[in-house]
Amino acid sequence: MEVYLDNSATTKPCQSVREIMWKTLEEDFGNPSSMYKKGVEAERYLRAAGDQAAKSLKVQPKEIIFTSGGTEANNLALMGTALANQRAGKHIITTGIEHPSVHNPLAFLEEQGFSVTYLPVDSLGHVRKEDLLEAVREDTILISVMYVNNEIGALEPIAELAKAAKEKKPGILFHSDAVQGYGKYRIFPKKEGIDLLSVSAHKIHGPKGVGFLYVSEKVKIKPILFGGGQQKGMRSGTENVPGIAGLGAAAEEIYQDHAEKTEKLYDFKAYFIEEVLKLEGTSVNGIAWDPADPKGSVEKTAPHIISVSFAGIRSEVLLHALEEKGIYVSAGSACASNHPQLSGTLQAIGVNRELLDATLRFSLSADNTREELDYTLSALGELLPKLRRFVRR
Repeated sequence: MEVYLDNSATTKPCQSVREIMWKTLEEDFGNPSSMYKKGVEAERYLRAAGDQAAKSLKVQPKEIIFTSGGTEANNLALMGTALANQRAGKHIITTGIEHPSVHNPLAFLEEQGFSVTYLPVDSLGHVRKEDLLEAVREDTILISVMYVNNEIGALEPIAELAKAAKEKKPGILFHSDAVQGYGKYRIFPKKEGIDLLSVSAHKIHGPKGVGFLYVSEKVKIKPILFGGGQQKGMRSGTENVPGIAGLGAAAEEIYQDHAEKTEKLYDFKAYFIEEVLKLEGTSVNGIAWDPADPKGSVEKTAPHIISVSFAGIRSEVLLHALEEKGIYVSAGSACASNHPQLSGTLQAIGVNRELLDATLRFSLSADNTREELDYTLSALGELLPKLRRFVRR
């Protein structure tokens, strides 16, 4: 059996995505900037995808900028708004558990003279409103807090944070990296006080190499890519029509039967955690687990991400042992699966040092089955005692 439990890394493109991408590659392959029929046909795909993305957020299509993915969307949100608004101030607030595509652009901005405050989180990975308000200064122009943490599934109180910050300093901009939240939650930026929101298609059963940034029409932002002036000059470069068309199809399909999909994921998550905790030397991160109320426990977190530490076993060793059984997961201690390093997120929530390199992330999709979870749990039950025998004393 093959079991794919790394859906936070990427997802399998759904049928509707594959079909529309093939059509744009095989038939409607024109350049959307061309003035003849094939160009007009290609442009229709861009407009349709913009409409689909905007509809899912209840925003206007003109507020959607297509990018090469979540990383570019985050870079554009942070650098574009910082450079455009620096006369109002050069202070930015973020958290210590953001994705590298947020932390690294901010490090670049620090080199350019900006000041960045990194907020701590509690033991469940949540930003405290009090800490945020204390960090807001007269020269603060931008706040960036992720919607869902990619390692432990912590759901941040975005609407509460944005409201409090804007009450203290009107005009402050609020960005959220929603790469792990979009498709799992109904997100309405205008209602939640979000001015900029980053999304990646391949996390929602769309193609890799494409995403979008929602930018409120009220936000002043500069482009970070220059060229032919596509997308009203905000993101130059010939548009990736197959990718954007696939993104649009994925954005539409991910919210179909959304409540049922979410319920299924929470049921699976509660079941998996309940069973994995029965195995010796296991602990689950980022969740206030109540054995008397498994479903209630998981519903306070994202429905698809489970972070489990296995005492006495290196995550990389267990990862490859599971791989040999056809089970695919990721090392929870890595910012990127091929660049292992001790997880800043796990350290931030106070995970014991000996468990930092003993943690795996299991991430679900609605395509997974109960049979796959049982197979994975059975494999863990078999592997853990065997691998611990080889641990150096």
